[in-house]
Amino acid sequence: MKKLLALLLVACMLLSVAACTTKPNNPAETTPETKPAEEFVRPTSYAPADDEDVFEANLGGYQKLVDAAKAAKTVDERFVLFAKAEAALLEAAVMFPTTTQGGAYTISRIAPHTVPYVQWGNDDDRLKSMVISDEFLTKEERAELLDQWAKACKGEGTYDPAKYLTDKGRKLNTVYTTTFTTACATFDWLNTSMQSDTEVTVNTVDGLVEYDNLSQMQPALATEWKISDDGLTYTFTIRKGVKWYTADGKEYAELTAKDFVAGFHHMLDGKSGLEWLVEGVVAGVTEYVEEGGSWDKVGYKATDDYTLVVTLEAPTSYFLTMLTYSCFLPICESFYQSRGGVFGKEALATASADSTKYTYGVNTDVSSQVYCGPFRITKFQSDSEIVLEANPGYYNKDKVTLEKIRFVYDDGKNPKAIYEDVKKGVYPGTGLSQASGTLDLAKTDGLFDKYSYVSDTTSTSYLGALNLNRKTFVLENGACDSKKTDAQKIDNYLAMQNKDFRKAVLYSFDKAAYNAVTRGEDLKLTNLRNMYTHPEFVALEKDTTVDGKTWKAGTFYGEMVQYYLDQLGCKIDVSDGVNGWYQPDAAKAAFAAAKADLTAKGVTFPIVIDVVYYSPSANQAAQANAVKQSIEGVLGAENVVINLVEATVDADFYASGYRAATGKEMNNDLFYGSGWGPDYGDPSTYLDTFASGGYMVKLLGLF
Repeated sequence: MKKLLALLLVACMLLSVAACTTKPNNPAETTPETKPAEEFVRPTSYAPADDEDVFEANLGGYQKLVDAAKAAKTVDERFVLFAKAEAALLEAAVMFPTTTQGGAYTISRIAPHTVPYVQWGNDDDRLKSMVISDEFLTKEERAELLDQWAKACKGEGTYDPAKYLTDKGRKLNTVYTTTFTTACATFDWLNTSMQSDTEVTVNTVDGLVEYDNLSQMQPALATEWKISDDGLTYTFTIRKGVKWYTADGKEYAELTAKDFVAGFHHMLDGKSGLEWLVEGVVAGVTEYVEEGGSWDKVGYKATDDYTLVVTLEAPTSYFLTMLTYSCFLPICESFYQSRGGVFGKEALATASADSTKYTYGVNTDVSSQVYCGPFRITKFQSDSEIVLEANPGYYNKDKVTLEKIRFVYDDGKNPKAIYEDVKKGVYPGTGLSQASGTLDLAKTDGLFDKYSYVSDTTSTSYLGALNLNRKTFVLENGACDSKKTDAQKIDNYLAMQNKDFRKAVLYSFDKAAYNAVTRGEDLKLTNLRNMYTHPEFVALEKDTTVDGKTWKAGTFYGEMVQYYLDQLGCKIDVSDGVNGWYQPDAAKAAFAAAKADLTAKGVTFPIVIDVVYYSPSANQAAQANAVKQSIEGVLGAENVVINLVEATVDADFYASGYRAATGKEMNNDLFYGSGWGPDYGDPSTYLDTFASGGYMVKLLGLF
């Protein structure tokens, strides 16, 4: 599954510890890149090119490097070759990382590291063990707790923030309230790739394993597991006595190994963007999903009620880390079938087309799902409130510290009101923003000096992308209308195929200025990210020689990416916390080279680049204007115009980018409204998303 996150439209509320289009029917010869330059004929009207041709022209080399990394003989060689591939992706200048989570001034009543602490998967959205004080934590208290946590991670004592706080006379809150900007579209956790869905549902269902708050993997619904000597077969013993419960708390059925098989089968049938994660990993999946193969050949079997056997295509060093992502979650097979659920890709497509008969996981009906996790969804109003209440029959309820979780809708129009509610205790905490005025409020009323801290950065990478093959210029409801002429569309398309032009745009984007409008000047660099994968996501275990260069054991992934970028002559600094892409002089030089080529092709300047933004959000409006000022300021408005396209309701903003199902629906030229959180502990969890068929390729207007 993919952990796709939306760019926040409101002040950063603390959610846990503190995100196949039909090919156009036009001849290949109308695509400029398919002909030698001397034979170029400018199209007389705008028509998108063939997606496969555009991908090959711009990312074909990257795809070959990804394939080479996957064919590596050792894990360490694999990491080095993935670094080489990532360098090629960044140098292609089709996408650009912007920021990561965290790095913002924050005030909170939540004790640090009381939910699962891990870089990948869904576990960091599991809130059952959160510890919330009735008062804000002071800077000194937070420092003491973090010291205790660090020692516990080393095996030096225990970490018990609840005892620490109660010993100080604090009371603990058992209701956690936070905000949401886009409601979950389904309660079917195996039929979505959106974090806005899974951040809710993951609290209602457990997986085979789960990370704890010390970053250690622990048994969950699997009590133990064995791995065969050849690394191909994983045998899980399923916990006995676990029950499924309805939304009103009534026992429905016992959970068995067959429920895991049913969940995996349903996930593959639905093809909602999760299946690609396990293609080439679990035996038989690729044949089943892509080639019409038999389900019987898929390596996911229940040999009895309490034994699940998973067979892999090849030994996969990171397979256990994949299990914390939602594509491996169970569903109650009998309940699924009672709601019209069927198995088989074609059968499911037919059944789900009839909403009167297929009613499984429908978000308008809390009774459309059953739950085996610590909470049940008991209320859902998409423009108001989502409520989760504790599951009285949860097998591990001694570990649950909360009685209720409330998600309250916030459209981002009044962040100061949210801040006042935080002060009153309605919400346990919030990030503080310069653009919204909440940072100044906290400094004025004294909360900043006593309670503020800088939140942790994470492995999630927010990113921007350029639309290489745009097909949508206005939403079906008429909103977010580009108003470009045909000639401007052609000019934009031709410019987007020119790597020098793309580099000019991306090198002129001052991410520090963009970030400062929300974080404040003193934190504008803190959460900047300059490569897609977290630079310290993995490290080499042994000395490794690739391409004639020997890397020492312990070398972090980011250092290898930097080396290969330098070899390409690309001087992006991939370190976290620096403005590593902003190069005004290089931007101007790249633009000069691009302009000469584009002028010869009949392009008229300025090139108009549409950016859709959500105008009621002070943060969004400030960021959009910072982007415009930065790029036009470096390249000149006579050369490039950033056209800010206003979305007056959040649904239109999301439809133009984050919620776009395919590249065809991306209604923008430059988009920076999504992020990616890794699903498992291998660089491929990031890089596959921009490979052929990858989930994030849609941000480029492709597929």
